[in-house]
Amino acid sequence: MGLFSKLMFWRRHKPIVPVVRLTGVIAQSGSLGRRGLSLESIEPQLKKAFSVKRAKAVALIINSPGGSPVQSSLIGQRIRDLASRADVPVLAFCEDVAASGGYWLAASADEIFANPASVIGSIGVISAGFGFDKAIAKLGIDRRVYTAGEAKMTLDPFQAERDEEVDRLKVLQADIHQQFITHVQTRRGSRLKGVHDDLFSGAFWTGQRALDLGLIDGIGECRQTLLQRFGEDTEIMQIGPKRSFLSLGLPGMSSHLVQETAGLAVERAYFSRFGL
Repeated sequence: MGLFSKLMFWRRHKPIVPVVRLTGVIAQSGSLGRRGLSLESIEPQLKKAFSVKRAKAVALIINSPGGSPVQSSLIGQRIRDLASRADVPVLAFCEDVAASGGYWLAASADEIFANPASVIGSIGVISAGFGFDKAIAKLGIDRRVYTAGEAKMTLDPFQAERDEEVDRLKVLQADIHQQFITHVQTRRGSRLKGVHDDLFSGAFWTGQRALDLGLIDGIGECRQTLLQRFGEDTEIMQIGPKRSFLSLGLPGMSSHLVQETAGLAVERAYFSRFGL
């Protein structure tokens, strides 16, 4: 080996893989405080990760029970746009749960890995609420609302449920569900091995079973998998959010704490659906 070749050998750059965490309930920006995951909250980290020069790939660590279908779609599309522009593969690593919108994000990657006990799937749409019409009738309370537009009070919780309103909601859910199905089929293609009606029923499975169904590509943890694929000297670069003044525990943040507490309650409710 000549002197010049030796010098070039010592100047060889280590492989780099930026890692971005996508954690929490997917929701409109600000609705769950810092706990929510939205395009606005995660875009700075995504842009930074995909702008790293000489990156071999971008890794996403996902731990989300889902949430807003709109935000799920926006984040997923942004991942694809950035990956195409940077021309790097995207690897998703599912931790405790990547279900519903969380799986939408995972499916936006080129390959998906999970722990054998991870919760994967729940490809469906859900709406939930309460009916208070009997309660206010028992209390002798009149509900007085005036609208222009006969559908403006659709599924009002203080009025008796009407079949035509439920039917209208189900049409909307079916439309969103089909968008979810199309996204998964487009991203996973022939790798899907399960029966169509089972895969898209809203059911969820362990990571091991998800591998059999073609919902993921392998069993593996982020660091170990990246080192095996790109070499033991790979630099795994964690890309986190900037700390704000709200995270420093400054006085006069009572309203922020209330929002955080409410966000935590919503988050726990979402995760509890999957036994977590």
